[in-house]
Amino acid sequence: MDQIPETEWIAACAHRLHRHWHTVDPLELEAVATEISHDRRLRTMLPTEAATEWLKPVESGHVHALHPS
Repeated sequence: MDQIPETEWIAACAHRLHRHWHTVDPLELEAVATEISHDRRLRTMLPTEAATEWLKPVESGHVHALHPS
């Protein structure tokens, strides 16, 4: 959501990702959350909702690129 400052949005998104990937370095998750924040559709969502939406293909076993071709 645009009214949430970017740094807070990214931190909340990274926290949600960390709940999925406990063993991944938090700095790496923050980098992923930053990439997620660049997706206009996902950025309009709450950060936890955006992370959950982004994780759907991962949880189903379908891996996707951060930067679509």
